[in-house]
Amino acid sequence: MLSKTIKLGFSLLVASVILAGCASTGTPAGGTESTDNNTGNSGAESSGTNNGGATGTGGQSGGESSVDLGTVFYFDFDQSTLTAATRALLTAHAADLKTYPRNIRLEGHADERGTREYNIALGERRANAVRDYLRSEGVTTPIEVISFGEEKPVNSGGFEAAWSLNRRVELR
Repeated sequence: MLSKTIKLGFSLLVASVILAGCASTGTPAGGTESTDNNTGNSGAESSGTNNGGATGTGGQSGGESSVDLGTVFYFDFDQSTLTAATRALLTAHAADLKTYPRNIRLEGHADERGTREYNIALGERRANAVRDYLRSEGVTTPIEVISFGEEKPVNSGGFEAAWSLNRRVELR
């Protein structure tokens, strides 16, 4: 069990380093989130502070989870695709959910650029991408998907660093 935890931790560390080295800081031309360029070529997740672009603690509130996983997954501007690092974390979440089944909720968010309606749809596409990946990994427990669009920012600044924190899916 300890060696499995060490291997998972090392994998997450490697994924974090790779993701941090590949993170894009540029903003595409256009200024609004108006199209979903879902090609997967530009990388879907901005680098986070830990866990390969994910932050927070995982598992459930009862402490039954055997692994502490990140529960916030960040996305690039106008994207709803998952990076390899995010998929690796979601694979670990899937294993945890199969071992310790529980209902989860995926909350999709977008930054303030774009219309309210577009951002609601983009947040939903992001949450659905996470849900679909968990399902592909064999998770059968109930998964609720909700989109808040731009309505619940974690940072209200009007600049790229703030916007990148608001483009996320939270697993609860």
